[in-house]
Amino acid sequence: MEPYRPLDFFGLEQSLSEDHLMVRDAVRAWVGERFLPVIADHYEAGTFPMELVGEIAELGVFGPTLPEEYGCAGLDSVAYGLICQELERGDSGLRSFVSVQGSLVMWPIFAYGSEEQKQRWLPALAKGEAIGCFGLTEPDFGSNPAGMLTTAKRDGDDWIIDGRKMWITNGTISDVSIVWARTEEGIRGFLVEAGTPGFSAPEQKKKWSLRASITSELVLEGVRVPDSARMPGAEGLKGPLNCLTQARYGIAWGALGAATSCFHEGLNYAKERIVFDKPLAGFQLAQKKLADIATRITCGQLLALELGRRKDAGEATPQQVSMAKRNNVEVGLETARVVRDMLGGNGISLEYQTGRHMLNLESVYTYEGTHDIHTLAIGEALTGLPAYR
Repeated sequence: MEPYRPLDFFGLEQSLSEDHLMVRDAVRAWVGERFLPVIADHYEAGTFPMELVGEIAELGVFGPTLPEEYGCAGLDSVAYGLICQELERGDSGLRSFVSVQGSLVMWPIFAYGSEEQKQRWLPALAKGEAIGCFGLTEPDFGSNPAGMLTTAKRDGDDWIIDGRKMWITNGTISDVSIVWARTEEGIRGFLVEAGTPGFSAPEQKKKWSLRASITSELVLEGVRVPDSARMPGAEGLKGPLNCLTQARYGIAWGALGAATSCFHEGLNYAKERIVFDKPLAGFQLAQKKLADIATRITCGQLLALELGRRKDAGEATPQQVSMAKRNNVEVGLETARVVRDMLGGNGISLEYQTGRHMLNLESVYTYEGTHDIHTLAIGEALTGLPAYR
């Protein structure tokens, strides 16, 4: 197989700054040298390579857009997008691990936390010395987080939290969990530390997607936390939804990383695979498939890059993020399905990347807002009419 050369049909690399290229190439090299050699075994075993967390932290990819004063890299949104693209070229579980740590734990602490909370958690999370998770989704309330049943009730200077959260990335290994709960004052976010009495995070097993990612349930039974554990700046459902917007932006780029990984594998396979005395790539059907997915990936790249630039200019809207997440994950999943077909029987082997990406992207298609929910978000932006109910 030829060395990885991502699809760049429109020469978008030429419009990136030297800093962007440096960040991208550093992550790309690490994924190729350190992550890809071990991911198949971890995927098969259903484990995440925790031994690499220190190296991931050294890359500066945990909360990379947050200020340097908290131990972060202070990069822009385009750089963060490129990071997510390269991480998900390795595996969606790797990008999810980093995305949750940065966008769903570090970002809300920075945006909504007290200065004491920022000083305590952000440097440790940036160094990978602490791991965090984001507890919003519940067993019966995924697309409708407003229906959450988890409650937090005041008891003197403390809060008592009761409830369950489901499908929580990193939950079992987390040192701190951001738990969203309903209070008499509305929805609030709390920092719940591992080991707090009444709190547990059993791992969810028997997955066929995101196998190299730790997925957990959060169980809170009379969990007592002090008022200092409440994030003072988060009020109402807008708080967690803003966090999800940050994560969805990274997914819009990450899905393209999975797509380009599959495209690269499929293109090279088609050139090398001899069928009826000539390379598979020499047949019209194969060329049509390659042309179609190359076009879709290129459109996704243009969308992600423009969204990143708008985000850096403070002009991006949640609906634009929904469009990018919806489109690019669909592009990634369709690319993986087409290439899996081109690989024939080899497409189901872990010796190839595509089948693993295809299964992972089935989850990415659903989480951080399902494809259909993002469709309705865009539809409401176009018509002014909400169609959620």
